[in-house]
Amino acid sequence: MAGFSELIKNFDKTRDYVRDFFIYGCKVRSDFDRKSIRTYGDEKRRVESWMGDYMRYDDSLRGRSVSISVDSGHIPENPLYNAYYSKSFTDNDIRLHFLLTDILQDGQSRTLKELVDSLNAEYEQLFDEQTVRNKLREYVDEGIIIAEKQGKTLYYSLSRDTADDFVREYKGLDDALRFFSETQHFGIIGNSLLKMLGLTNDIFFIKHNYIIHTLEDILIPDILTAINEKRSISFTSFSDKMKREGDDLGTENKAVPMRILVSVQTGRRYLAAYIPNYRRFSAFRLDNMKALKMEGCYENYDALKDKFERNIRHCFGVSFGMRREAGAVTPMKITFYADEKKEAFIIDRLEREKRCCTLEHTGEHLYTLTADVFDPNEIMHWAKTFIGRIVSIEGGADTVRARFYDDIRRMNSMYGGDEDESVQ
Repeated sequence: MAGFSELIKNFDKTRDYVRDFFIYGCKVRSDFDRKSIRTYGDEKRRVESWMGDYMRYDDSLRGRSVSISVDSGHIPENPLYNAYYSKSFTDNDIRLHFLLTDILQDGQSRTLKELVDSLNAEYEQLFDEQTVRNKLREYVDEGIIIAEKQGKTLYYSLSRDTADDFVREYKGLDDALRFFSETQHFGIIGNSLLKMLGLTNDIFFIKHNYIIHTLEDILIPDILTAINEKRSISFTSFSDKMKREGDDLGTENKAVPMRILVSVQTGRRYLAAYIPNYRRFSAFRLDNMKALKMEGCYENYDALKDKFERNIRHCFGVSFGMRREAGAVTPMKITFYADEKKEAFIIDRLEREKRCCTLEHTGEHLYTLTADVFDPNEIMHWAKTFIGRIVSIEGGADTVRARFYDDIRRMNSMYGGDEDESVQ
């Protein structure tokens, strides 16, 4: 019987457990129906070993729920980084790592055959050439080893670039690493370098740090590589409904990535991409994506990029609506009330947050926002934060306006009070 190990092979699986059970914190042990209860127990023990003092336990009639409780403004390091340091490795992986670096430590370059012979003669370790070649190729990609061709033969040498040398050479680089170790994008890289240097972040604390999105960082390098090389990708996506129904298969997608979009409100990240099968642009939440694979180069990528740039101008958020590549949009106008003398901060906020819309002063204390977007629902979610200042709504879809007025009537019935109440 296999024993419990804190190391993991499949990060996608661990990512699902951490998100569903420990980030949201609304599920209990009986809700776990993917595999055996023992599997849930193993995953729970792994997360407890990573998170330490950040675990929270709540008892209810349904059972005990376990969650991660973190005040991001008071911690120097994102605890979810520990999940990235738990990848398992084979005996050959760890053995080759130390033996190859030891052989190349003298600064001399060697051929593949010379390295295999040294492993056999000096360390009595018999490896076939293909195994060593694969490990060398992996380390060349990561920059640990340098491959140079002399004639028709590749020679391998150990890279002399080290983090210690760069920190000593460039003043302030250590503080820059401390700062970027806690930023959303690639913070795990900064954190890894700090650990390598024996440093900790004791300077920068981020009040609104969306640490959950660290779990998506594993997808970003491949997405950015695909964008840079103009390639398509395939991946599996899950909707919230699929998760509730326990759908482990998800939906297979093939897409051409255009850009990664980030919400300024929630920190949630999306992949904006073109879907060839539907001939339209769409956005996918990164936390609902997994099993991402690189595909071949996409023809006419540059022309497609131009279409995307035209379309993104009509997106208030990340939704491209249900339209095709360059479908027509219906203008929508929302008029707000704001006193120019007493409420300049309201006008400043309208101007600051209007995004792709235009704002005009249309009368005394009246400001009109004109929106020409694919999905007016996104505008209305934002406009409702100005509730009580909305004077009129014109244009857009009839269903969007009807939903807004229906919401107002429902709020009035819930919170408006009785007719005979003098104070409401």
